[in-house]
Amino acid sequence: MVGNGNLKLTTKALEQLSKAPPGDNVFDTELPGFHVRPGKRGLTFRLYYRTKTGRQRILTLGRYGTLTAAQARKNATEALAIVAQGGDPRAVLEEAKAEEERQQQQTVGAYLDGPYAVAQRRKKDGDATLRRIKHAFEGWLNKPMSEITRADLERWQGEREAKGEAYTTSKRHLGALKTMLAHAADRKVIPTNPLVRLNLQRPAMSEEEMAEQASKRRYLEADEVEALFTGLDAYQDAKRDQRRSSRAHGKAYLPDLDSVVYVDHVAPWILMMYYTGFRPGDLFGLRWEHVNPDFSTVRKVIEKTAHHHHEPMTFPLSTAAVDVLKAWHRQQGEPKTGLVFPSGRNGKRMSGTAMQKPWASVRKLAGLPDDLVLYTLRHNFASQLVMAGIDLLTVSKLMAHSDIQTTIQHYAHLRPDHSRDAVEAFAKAVPRAPA
Repeated sequence: MVGNGNLKLTTKALEQLSKAPPGDNVFDTELPGFHVRPGKRGLTFRLYYRTKTGRQRILTLGRYGTLTAAQARKNATEALAIVAQGGDPRAVLEEAKAEEERQQQQTVGAYLDGPYAVAQRRKKDGDATLRRIKHAFEGWLNKPMSEITRADLERWQGEREAKGEAYTTSKRHLGALKTMLAHAADRKVIPTNPLVRLNLQRPAMSEEEMAEQASKRRYLEADEVEALFTGLDAYQDAKRDQRRSSRAHGKAYLPDLDSVVYVDHVAPWILMMYYTGFRPGDLFGLRWEHVNPDFSTVRKVIEKTAHHHHEPMTFPLSTAAVDVLKAWHRQQGEPKTGLVFPSGRNGKRMSGTAMQKPWASVRKLAGLPDDLVLYTLRHNFASQLVMAGIDLLTVSKLMAHSDIQTTIQHYAHLRPDHSRDAVEAFAKAVPRAPA
């Protein structure tokens, strides 16, 4: 058996030491300070050395089994070379480890799961944003954020297109990632946002796609408005007929729908979107606390822009909207708090797709086109205001657009010809030029 003390640390000697009971440190006879420390979990390679200030330090090189004797000796030799040059090998290793950890924190995945997760979980849809980035950019999770290039983005877009993903969907994914990179750049985790000036290449639209796009942002014609209200009445009549039949066939415990204004939330919800132009999310999140006591205004934070604008906005309600809201309020028992349109199943907030099937039913009963989306009610609200001569700034505020340019881009073409009226008024007001 090999005894403790000084010994040339070879593989054979280390094998014998590993089988012996733990004892004192065993120093190598050839390399000063290089030794192994026996312990309950095996042998650990270490190195004693003195810094240029004379301070004695210990550098742990690793465990025998993970490192061979030759590897440990080589590492010890390199560490002593650093000492000979006036350096501190332990400080060098600690700095290298810190740099490795810093680099790891700079990867997309590490930042997503770390600092950005903390920030996003304070937001209502934060978890959904985290999932979106993780799913859409799965292949980038181990990539350092600052090393993302235009080529990476073009390759990613090609892969998403090959999977059949719509351009608008890819654009939303990229927007979420850009926001995260901006967050990292603001906090000096990375020097700059590498995607700040990069955008997806918009694919050419087919004739069918152009026609579909044009139909999405349009207003309702007079006959369509009439059909909409007819469809809502038909929806309510059908629900009442169905309820009368149920009550007559053994379900008398079900509430009588003939005695209420609205058979469920569908008609008042759609009417409120028609009369206010609110986005669906703001109707799903509308609370009685947001409604003025006399029902003349709604004051709430707009959900789409809540991360930029935290202050609530005030929206006046038309007489027609007030009538709808008051009737629904009375029917709900005149609550002072809670959601205006809670889920009929659990009383909580409805999902973002909760109105798709009801809208399809109303649309069918109204005889409206199948491609008429619910969001058309919002576009109709803005369009009708503009065509009535309401100035674009007012329309922009009523639509809660974060930038009036959005209003101008989509609705300015509907304005009456005020420009011609203006120059004609000027011509009549000033003296005529001599003939």
